[in-house]
Amino acid sequence: MTYSLPVVEPNKAAPVVRTLTPGGRRRGLGEQQPKALVDSYGRAIRDLRLSLTDRCNFQCVYCMDPDVRFMRKVDLLTDAEMLRLVRVCVGLGVRRVRLTGGEPTLHPTLLELIEDLRQAGVEDIAMTTNGSVASRDDLRAIKSAGLDRLSVSIDTLREDRFARITRSSSSVARVLQTIEDACEVGLAPVKVNVVVIRGFNDDELGDLADLARRFGIDVRLIEYMPLDSGKRWTMDKVVTADEMIERIGRRHGLVGIGRERTQSPATGYGFADGTPGRIGVIASVSKPFCGACSRLRVTADGKVMPCLFSRDEWDLRPLLRGGASDSRLADALAEATWSKQAGGLITTTDYSAQSRPMSAIGG
Repeated sequence: MTYSLPVVEPNKAAPVVRTLTPGGRRRGLGEQQPKALVDSYGRAIRDLRLSLTDRCNFQCVYCMDPDVRFMRKVDLLTDAEMLRLVRVCVGLGVRRVRLTGGEPTLHPTLLELIEDLRQAGVEDIAMTTNGSVASRDDLRAIKSAGLDRLSVSIDTLREDRFARITRSSSSVARVLQTIEDACEVGLAPVKVNVVVIRGFNDDELGDLADLARRFGIDVRLIEYMPLDSGKRWTMDKVVTADEMIERIGRRHGLVGIGRERTQSPATGYGFADGTPGRIGVIASVSKPFCGACSRLRVTADGKVMPCLFSRDEWDLRPLLRGGASDSRLADALAEATWSKQAGGLITTTDYSAQSRPMSAIGG
């Protein structure tokens, strides 16, 4: 028995429905109940990126255009739908969930959702935030609810650039306070994510290394990827991981320490003088790490993205709202996972960027 899932291709106006049948390259739906999420290249999914909302109080220039329109609330998954989906994923081997957005701290029932996710059997719950909303008391409550770790995104330490990049009324000082508060309440290891863009903020690499040493945290430097809906990305704006490390090395001696886990996206470096803190580089463009990928993404409106650069999206919302059983949801997740591509296509001639902003995809 087979059934069809709508496959939404972002660069087209309407979804395309494909029927997947047994016997082909992909796993046939209905052959047997899946016991794990494994793609056609043998990679097992253990990590789920779950976007809680596409809304954000920032409008970062590399993420969204000023006139972006957020999705209607009715189009977003409810807490109950997200929780059910996570429970099914846990039953298929997912162990870690990262909450993303948009800005996840804008989600009105964040504490309750984290508590429910913990009770659903998730072993590790992390969250990525822009650090402009939650107070120290908020972070303490989030920690008590069950959040293990926090990542904070900040792309510059200069107030004028921050205003220009984020197009917000927040400040560098506010985000740095969140980093300090997160360390204080024990949301460790605290990680800071920085998208490095040539001619934009790459002259701050040494200062960002100083930030890692100041707080004893991980600062993760991310190569600029073609995920902007305005399609302004060009290869000449990419500062490669090797160049980042070479430039930081002019100020601080670094010692390579590798990856935390085989599936971790960042390659880590410690400071040669023993100062606490680390530098991580995520080389999505120059040195893709797709072969060890263990991640699956679910957008705030219920689309499964097997890869951050997927052109196909598998819509689970009709199943969640149409009376589908958990078994059928598991089949749908297994089928989406089976379609996971071998690697990113960023530098190939036939790559085309997503037509919607990163806030609608989830980090």
